[in-house]
Amino acid sequence: MGETGVCLRFDEELRFFLAPRNRGAGVRVPLDGTSTIGHLVESLGVPLTEVGSLSCAGQAVPASRRPQAGDVVDVRPVNRPQRLPISPPRFLLDVHLGALARRLRLVGVDCAYSNDAADDELIALANTANRVLLTQDRGLLRRRSLRLGGHVRGGMPDQQLLDVLQRYAPPLAPWTICPACNGRLATVRKADVEHALQLGTRRTYDAFKLCPDCGQVYWRGAHSRRLDGIVSAAAAAVGSAGAGQVSSRSIAMPGVTPSSTLGLA
Repeated sequence: MGETGVCLRFDEELRFFLAPRNRGAGVRVPLDGTSTIGHLVESLGVPLTEVGSLSCAGQAVPASRRPQAGDVVDVRPVNRPQRLPISPPRFLLDVHLGALARRLRLVGVDCAYSNDAADDELIALANTANRVLLTQDRGLLRRRSLRLGGHVRGGMPDQQLLDVLQRYAPPLAPWTICPACNGRLATVRKADVEHALQLGTRRTYDAFKLCPDCGQVYWRGAHSRRLDGIVSAAAAAVGSAGAGQVSSRSIAMPGVTPSSTLGLA
C-alpha cells in the first residue's frame, strides 16, 4: 500500500475489538478521500465511545479529520475513571445485562433496565433521560444518534460490575436502591410489612426495608454474606479508580434479602 493509505495504531487495550488478523502493532487501511479517522476506526470494529484520544505525529486530532496518505494515527482508550457530562453518572442497560443491572442497584447506582426494549427505544430513552447506555453490542454503540454509551467488558456479571465501576467510578450507596425495579428503598417498621412475611421470617428478623414502587420487602437474611462480598468488591473497585465517593456508613450496613430471591445470578 505504501504511502497511499493510513496506518492506525491501536492501544493494546483496544485490540480485542479488532479482527484477529488486525491485532498487530498497526493496521493499514486504504484512503477513499471521504472517510474520516473516526469512520476508519469504527470500520475496524472499535466504537468511538471506547476511544479516549486520537493523535497524528504527536498532535491530537479530532475523529472528524480526514487523514492524508502516509498518516500514522495512534488510537488510545478512554481514561479511567472517565469523565462524563453528567454527575453522578446514571445508566441504562440493554436487554442482555439484567444481572449486571441488579448488581449496580445493589451497590446504590441508578440503573434503568428493560428486558424487552428494542435498540431504537434504548437510544431514545438514554438520550432523553441523560443516561449512559451500557451494552456489549458494538453496533449499538456505533449508532450516530447515541449521545453517551459504553462497552461492558467481561463475560460474567461480577466481572462486568467491576469493569463499570472502575471505568465510571460512580458514588456508591449500598442497600438504598431496589435491585428489582430501581426504586428507592425506605426503612419501615416490622408491623408495616408483617402481613407480607412468612412465619419463619416474622419470628427471626426485625429490621426491614420496603420499595414503595414495586412493594418488594427486604431484610438481612441467608444471602447477606454473599451480598456483603459484592458490596466490598464494588467499594474496592471504585476506590482503586480514585474518583468515587463511598460512604463508609453505607458499606457497613448489613446485607438484605428480599421476600423472594434477590436473583443476582
